[in-house]
Amino acid sequence: MPGKKIDKSKIRQILIRATNWVGDAVMTLPALEAVRENFPSSSITVMAKTWVEPIFNHHPAVDRVLIFNKGEGAFTGFGEMIRVVREIRKGRFDLAILFQNAFEAALLTYLGGAVQRLGYSTDGRGFLLTHRIILDDQVLKIHQSEYYLSILRGMGWGARSRDPALHVSQGDGEAADRILGSEGIKAGDLLIGLSPGAIFGGAKRWPPERFAEIGDRAVEEWGARVLVFGSCKERAICSGVCSSMRRKALNLCGRTSLSEVMGLISRCCFFVTNDSGLMHVAAALSVPTVAIFGSTDHITTGPRGPKTRIVRHETECAPCLKPECPTDHRCMSGIGSGEVWEAMEKMRGEIN
Repeated sequence: MPGKKIDKSKIRQILIRATNWVGDAVMTLPALEAVRENFPSSSITVMAKTWVEPIFNHHPAVDRVLIFNKGEGAFTGFGEMIRVVREIRKGRFDLAILFQNAFEAALLTYLGGAVQRLGYSTDGRGFLLTHRIILDDQVLKIHQSEYYLSILRGMGWGARSRDPALHVSQGDGEAADRILGSEGIKAGDLLIGLSPGAIFGGAKRWPPERFAEIGDRAVEEWGARVLVFGSCKERAICSGVCSSMRRKALNLCGRTSLSEVMGLISRCCFFVTNDSGLMHVAAALSVPTVAIFGSTDHITTGPRGPKTRIVRHETECAPCLKPECPTDHRCMSGIGSGEVWEAMEKMRGEIN
């Protein structure tokens, strides 16, 4: 139970503990906006890891981002934890809202003296929270954007459903234009983004050669320029896509920051992707997005928005939620490039 009600009139400083992964961070944005609507006069600070900071930097609901650079693992970054606790104490937060479910999130806000601490009662941290929301089975079956909104609904606060919306700064847009210009790409060019990676594991990845087939068709039939996106860890996958293409593509894998990637994706006319963080980025930037799903659940983590389409096959073993397929990867290998191209063509016709 959430316990006694919170007097909104007494809340001046709010700390929100962000989730640690790009896609998850994007899916918290509707809840973040709902916090702003419930506390229009309060100052909102988001505590986030460095790699998701750009998600919040230019969001109108956020007043400040507090970076938490502690490494992964129970015994790493003790000095950073002390620093962050001190920063939280300096902030004199009246309320901490924990979108991250970890025990550590509750511990930091408790040690930092946040007067009221709200979140799901998970990971053995219930005793550190002043307002506990019970995580029931029904919440786990809905989209993750609704999952975070349900924290606020558990307090009886307004939290309407909405699609995530990202905000790219003028500077990030200009940086993207400089990168494109240096590669001979002009403002009027039709850009297709491909995101063939997925950090979670190989079970989420459509074969690279099929991304290559999409890229070639986009060049040959639409006169497009193709951009390939990915993290440093996905260089081999992105290189495989580019080497499999007959036509030239611009491989941006590992060459750009998330801020620059957001600017670049905002310039795309279409985005074709596995279930990944960049899928959520593209959808939240209102870029027409075709997402290919296999092992993961399109109901709980699919892209949201009117300009999104999901291509998937019904198989008896999906969604299995496993990082690697133990059998024949039929949920992904059965999806042909023609199906994905057809979804793109149909969406293009609807948009135009």
